Amino acid sequence: MIVKSYLIENNIESLNKNKVLFYGENNGLKQDIKIKIKSSNQTAEIINLSQEEILKNKEIFYNEVQNNSLFSKDKIIFINNCNDKILSAIETVDDVIDNIKIFLFSEILEKKSTLRNYFEKSKNVLIVPCYNDNEISLKKIIVSKLKGFQGLNSQNINLIINTCNKERDKLNNELNKIVSYFSDKILEFSKLEKLLDININDNLNFLKDEAFNGDKYKTNKLLGDTVIETEKNTLFLGMINSRLNKLKEILELSKTKKIEDAINLIKPPVFWKEKPLLTLQATKWNLNKIKNCLDKTYKLEIKIKSNNNIDKNLLMKKLVIDICMLSNA
Repeated sequence: MIVKSYLIENNIESLNKNKVLFYGENNGLKQDIKIKIKSSNQTAEIINLSQEEILKNKEIFYNEVQNNSLFSKDKIIFINNCNDKILSAIETVDDVIDNIKIFLFSEILEKKSTLRNYFEKSKNVLIVPCYNDNEISLKKIIVSKLKGFQGLNSQNINLIINTCNKERDKLNNELNKIVSYFSDKILEFSKLEKLLDININDNLNFLKDEAFNGDKYKTNKLLGDTVIETEKNTLFLGMINSRLNKLKEILELSKTKKIEDAINLIKPPVFWKEKPLLTLQATKWNLNKIKNCLDKTYKLEIKIKSNNNIDKNLLMKKLVIDICMLSNA
């Protein structure tokens, strides 16, 4: 049975089945739901397992499901990093004890996924797709978190949204920084811009832009001069995906309008300095190229998150080269 994520966020008690699967690219949303589950079940025993642990020794999982908690009345089992391989273990525990709940967390699952199909078609379980947030949902999070702050205007909200690249987990980190820094609850744009350190990723921005421009010489030079730190891989991928989605929106609007007019219509508004750059890139890219590139970033993100033994810096640089080549294709 499929349930919308916003319904769960608004009422965590609606998770009224013993087995629930959360899947999708929005890791920040999944983390927020975990926190809400823990908060509404403070007396329950919490067990954290990974799919890898269960597949290595299924008895651990079966024992946790079949045995009542020694420490509390209820028990909650979180299973992380799930995919289709976990399904056989889940199917064998259909008779889950009433006071035990199992919550599974997965990345993106294709429509043909056996795990996804099991949770979508079975009546005694729930599945919650966790799609990326849009501008409206991000604004709601910001307004809720910064309720009571002076200076919470559209300019400051757009600054925060642009900083997080529409990633909820990064947004939550930035909001925690803002709450701690502005103890007087008075937001000032200049201080906020400095706190969020917009310019800290200038080199990555330059590299991204020259690749999208298709400038082989500058892209190659920047690749030699720029270190893509491991901890910034996700950030850089987010920056690339954000640009791809922005170009996609511009190109779809430009079917009936001039590119310059389309750029003026997209939300959040584009800073005036960025408009000439987007105009150039919109003339070099098309919807097929964007789809191709989004497929590459999706596959790369999965590979980076699931394999610690690969040269992530090399893979990121190859992606940049691919983007530059696509721009000129």
